Amino acid sequence: MPADASEFVLADDKDASRYTLTRDGVLLSVLDYRDDGRTIAMTRAFTIPAFRGHGYAGLVVEGAVADIEARGDRRVIPVCWYVADWFDRHPDKQRLLAGR
Repeated sequence: MPADASEFVLADDKDASRYTLTRDGVLLSVLDYRDDGRTIAMTRAFTIPAFRGHGYAGLVVEGAVADIEARGDRRVIPVCWYVADWFDRHPDKQRLLAGR
Protein backbone atom coordinates (compact mmCIF):
# COMPACT_ATOMS: atom_id res chain seq x y z
CA MET A 1 0.00 0.00 0.00
CA PRO A 2 1.39 3.41 -0.88
CA ALA A 3 2.63 5.48 2.02
CA ASP A 4 0.46 8.56 1.39
CA ALA A 5 -2.79 7.88 -0.46
CA SER A 6 -3.61 11.61 -0.35
CA GLU A 7 -1.26 12.08 -3.33
CA PHE A 8 -3.53 9.96 -5.51
CA VAL A 9 -6.55 11.01 -7.56
CA LEU A 10 -9.38 8.58 -8.29
CA ALA A 11 -11.78 9.60 -11.04
CA ASP A 12 -14.83 7.98 -12.61
CA ASP A 13 -14.45 8.55 -16.35
CA LYS A 14 -18.06 7.75 -17.23
CA ASP A 15 -17.51 8.34 -20.96
CA ALA A 16 -14.85 5.60 -21.01
CA SER A 17 -16.64 3.41 -18.41
CA ARG A 18 -13.59 3.24 -16.19
CA TYR A 19 -12.22 4.46 -12.92
CA THR A 20 -8.69 5.84 -13.13
CA LEU A 21 -6.03 6.26 -10.48
CA THR A 22 -3.41 8.92 -11.13
CA ARG A 23 -0.61 10.59 -9.21
CA ASP A 24 0.80 13.89 -10.37
CA GLY A 25 -1.16 13.47 -13.62
CA VAL A 26 0.43 10.07 -14.36
CA LEU A 27 -1.96 7.16 -14.97
CA LEU A 28 -1.18 4.28 -12.61
CA SER A 29 -4.16 1.93 -12.72
CA VAL A 30 -7.64 1.57 -14.21
CA LEU A 31 -10.81 -0.36 -13.47
CA ASP A 32 -13.07 -0.93 -16.47
CA TYR A 33 -16.78 -1.48 -15.89
CA ARG A 34 -20.18 -1.85 -17.54
CA ASP A 35 -23.09 -0.02 -15.93
CA ASP A 36 -26.62 -1.14 -16.87
CA GLY A 37 -28.40 1.19 -14.47
CA ARG A 38 -28.89 -1.48 -11.78
CA THR A 39 -25.50 -3.19 -11.60
CA ILE A 40 -21.90 -2.35 -12.31
CA ALA A 41 -19.93 -5.23 -13.78
CA MET A 42 -16.28 -4.66 -12.95
CA THR A 43 -14.63 -6.25 -15.94
CA ARG A 44 -10.91 -5.51 -15.68
CA ALA A 45 -8.50 -4.07 -13.13
CA PHE A 46 -5.20 -3.15 -14.75
CA THR A 47 -2.03 -1.47 -13.51
CA ILE A 48 0.45 0.03 -15.93
CA PRO A 49 3.34 -2.51 -15.97
CA ALA A 50 5.96 -0.03 -14.74
CA PHE A 51 3.86 0.62 -11.61
CA ARG A 52 2.88 -2.93 -10.65
CA GLY A 53 3.58 -4.29 -7.19
CA HIS A 54 2.64 -1.15 -5.23
CA GLY A 55 -1.03 -1.85 -4.46
CA TYR A 56 -2.47 0.51 -7.06
CA ALA A 57 -5.05 -1.97 -8.39
CA GLY A 58 -6.28 -2.42 -4.85
CA LEU A 59 -6.58 1.35 -4.42
CA VAL A 60 -8.59 1.79 -7.61
CA VAL A 61 -10.95 -1.07 -6.68
CA GLU A 62 -11.30 0.24 -3.11
CA GLY A 63 -12.07 3.73 -4.40
CA ALA A 64 -14.58 2.49 -6.96
CA VAL A 65 -16.36 0.36 -4.36
CA ALA A 66 -16.49 3.33 -1.97
CA ASP A 67 -17.98 5.49 -4.72
CA ILE A 68 -20.60 2.89 -5.61
CA GLU A 69 -21.43 2.36 -1.95
CA ALA A 70 -21.84 6.12 -1.38
CA ARG A 71 -24.19 6.40 -4.36
CA GLY A 72 -26.23 3.50 -2.99
CA ASP A 73 -28.07 2.74 -6.24
CA ARG A 74 -26.04 -0.09 -7.80
CA ARG A 75 -24.82 -3.59 -7.00
CA VAL A 76 -21.47 -4.96 -8.16
CA ILE A 77 -20.78 -7.96 -10.38
CA PRO A 78 -17.07 -8.86 -10.00
CA VAL A 79 -16.29 -10.21 -13.49
CA CYS A 80 -12.54 -9.60 -13.13
CA TRP A 81 -10.72 -12.20 -11.01
CA TYR A 82 -8.83 -9.45 -9.16
CA VAL A 83 -12.05 -7.72 -8.15
CA ALA A 84 -13.57 -11.05 -7.03
CA ASP A 85 -10.48 -11.70 -4.89
CA TRP A 86 -10.71 -8.17 -3.47
CA PHE A 87 -14.28 -8.83 -2.33
CA ASP A 88 -13.18 -12.14 -0.82
CA ARG A 89 -10.62 -10.22 1.25
CA HIS A 90 -13.21 -7.59 2.26
CA PRO A 91 -16.24 -9.51 3.57
CA ASP A 92 -17.70 -6.28 5.00
CA LYS A 93 -18.27 -5.09 1.41
CA GLN A 94 -19.88 -8.27 0.08
CA ARG A 95 -23.35 -6.85 0.71
CA LEU A 96 -22.72 -4.70 -2.39
CA LEU A 97 -22.49 -7.77 -4.60
CA ALA A 98 -25.37 -8.56 -6.94
CA GLY A 99 -27.06 -11.89 -6.28
CA ARG A 100 -25.35 -14.76 -8.04
